[in-house]
Amino acid sequence: MKLIEVATPAHQKEFIEMAVALYKNEKNWIRPLDADIEGLFHPETNKLFRNGAKSKRWLLEDEKGQTIGRVAAFVNPKMKEKQPTGGLGFFECINDQSAAFLLFDTAKSWLQSEGMEAMDGPINFGERDKWWGLLADGFTEPNYNMPWNFPYYQKFFEDYGFQLYFKQYTYMRPVQDLGFDEKMIQRANAIMANPDYSFRYIKGKELQEKVPEYFMTVYNKAWARHMGKSIALKEAQLMFGKMKPIIDPRLIYFAFFKDEPAGFFIQIPEINQIFKHVNGKMDLFGKLKFLWYKTFSPPNKMLGLVFGVVPEHQGKGVESAMIISYDKMSGKASFPYKTIEMNWIGDFNPKMMRVCEQLLATIYKTHHTYRYLFDREKPFERHPIFD
Repeated sequence: MKLIEVATPAHQKEFIEMAVALYKNEKNWIRPLDADIEGLFHPETNKLFRNGAKSKRWLLEDEKGQTIGRVAAFVNPKMKEKQPTGGLGFFECINDQSAAFLLFDTAKSWLQSEGMEAMDGPINFGERDKWWGLLADGFTEPNYNMPWNFPYYQKFFEDYGFQLYFKQYTYMRPVQDLGFDEKMIQRANAIMANPDYSFRYIKGKELQEKVPEYFMTVYNKAWARHMGKSIALKEAQLMFGKMKPIIDPRLIYFAFFKDEPAGFFIQIPEINQIFKHVNGKMDLFGKLKFLWYKTFSPPNKMLGLVFGVVPEHQGKGVESAMIISYDKMSGKASFPYKTIEMNWIGDFNPKMMRVCEQLLATIYKTHHTYRYLFDREKPFERHPIFD
């Protein structure tokens, strides 16, 4: 077997096409957009490089010169862990343990040379909401930016010595004809009876001009402490600007207390139901296909992106009231979405797991994030539980 460091445009293309060939007979695999993958490895499109991040990629060929595996390794200074921890990701391999272990060894050696003492994998070279984790259960079509892999990958990781750092659950529930936990309904009714609270869609001019500010306010209070970073208004504006082509105002919902934003959930149509038709290309032909399917065969599934309530309103029933008031409006027969899926509920976040359970949602998929400590004598610790 021969390792090749990705260093040329031809290598970059093969890094993409290798996965396409590997999954050509898998009906549930959806080809990611080529630009979404390749863009992660270039400073022009991944700002982590400007903050000192580094990455390497390799292809693995067999004796006949056929590509049988690939892997990437990266060092991200923003990853704050007890020990310097790098990342391994975008791993693909034929069902051959020796090939898989050679790819793992290669990533490990490079990370050690960069001063790392552990590696997490498979993870993204960027934010946790994309390409993070190994699919371990629920091998149906993936949601946008969520990884899909062969079941045999799990044995590769665990036999090599990776240990489970945390699980990420995808919960699913029908939009219509499913009730809620009775205690949840009681808490919601108590909050909705309080005139200081209001709950509504955000649409029109307010959606364009005010939602980024509302989002920033709630996110920085509710999530920044756990996620390790706050966001600026410009970042929020950029995020919603990028989402504009797929935003459905019926899926943007906020809670207010005395007209100040107190909570939200942001949902989008599950666009992999469209992207599966463009074969990874958003060139002119791909864009035309996207517009056609968006217009004439739109998604019937919505994807919960992020949910949050500011700390001073947590534990009072605001979460319940926001969800149940939304359900009263979205549960109409004319509402086009049939199911909702909520990605990326970490097993270290019991509060969010309880919210999903109160929604009577069920775990639909499970991804694993693994950690490998280079010092094999060092005690392993799982991800800390959010309080």
